[in-house]
Amino acid sequence: MGKSASAKKAEDQKKDEVDYAAVIQSATFKELLRRKRAFILPSSIFFFVFYFTLPILTSYFTVLNQPAFGAISWAWVFAFAQFVMTWGLCILYTRRAKQFDQLVEKIKQEAGGRG
Repeated sequence: MGKSASAKKAEDQKKDEVDYAAVIQSATFKELLRRKRAFILPSSIFFFVFYFTLPILTSYFTVLNQPAFGAISWAWVFAFAQFVMTWGLCILYTRRAKQFDQLVEKIKQEAGGRG
């Protein structure tokens, strides 16, 4: 006698499942995590140090109060540089994310094209 429709559906779903434990243990997945960590951790540290330097310097020191260009002080230059730094980090991450995406595709292929 044939299998019921629900039994066949459950069997098909089981074939389509991904063994996530095996994916996590794969060398490619570990490489992805290593590369992401190697980029994100230093970038985040740089961002926070750069970001919090402005309020600390303006609160406790007078070094940024000196004129840089006419009536514009170094504090304004530093504040503008934060916008440039933020855009720069976003552009760098977008470029690096393409490499991360290639690794993700490789992981998906190793998992049988599913995921």
